[in-house]
Amino acid sequence: MSKIKVKDLYEPCGIDYIDQFVFSKENPWELLPLIGEFAKGLVEKGIPGFHLLKEGVLVGENVKIAETATINGPCVLGNNVEVRPGAYIRGNVVVGDESVVGNSSELKNAVLMRHTQVPHYNYVGDSVLGSYAHMGAGSILSNLRSDNKPVVIHNEGEDIATGIRKIGSFLADHADIGCGSVLNPGTIICKNTQVYPLTMCRGVYPANSIVKSTRVVVAKK
Repeated sequence: MSKIKVKDLYEPCGIDYIDQFVFSKENPWELLPLIGEFAKGLVEKGIPGFHLLKEGVLVGENVKIAETATINGPCVLGNNVEVRPGAYIRGNVVVGDESVVGNSSELKNAVLMRHTQVPHYNYVGDSVLGSYAHMGAGSILSNLRSDNKPVVIHNEGEDIATGIRKIGSFLADHADIGCGSVLNPGTIICKNTQVYPLTMCRGVYPANSIVKSTRVVVAKK
């Protein structure tokens, strides 16, 4: 079934600082504890053509931010990013070019690569979203087990102990999450895979597939 290495989930997005970070580790969950320092370092060092919106928040060109959005640093918003009304960026967030942070959506400790859409009432915590990944309205990337234990990633009967307490999801390039779906901690959606609306996901789902329910997965034709 699907591999779960970084190089199998994401292609370089053409944004140097994001590509250097994302491909610095073999396993995607290894990136999560490093996102805060990554975002902070970018803010402190600066990026050509970017400017400080306020302390801790670095933005590129043609960024649109609604007046009612709340953005805490460290945070980097790439070129042509749109942050819509009521969005809440809690810090430790890097958003790549042409991406959308939608109305009433919440992000924390996350990287969005390029042209990534989190457009309506979404929660994205402790996650990495690939280029052209899309979350339908009201879909949630849950990042904390109910028992507060470290997250285990389930892949074809293999339980991968991460040792990390908070892990959301890893959405590969062109992953598409249906409206109202909930992805349990440690879920991985591989490239070009679609999840039906109102689906609860858990584990690793292969590339080029349609997820019709938690355990019903068919190959795209």
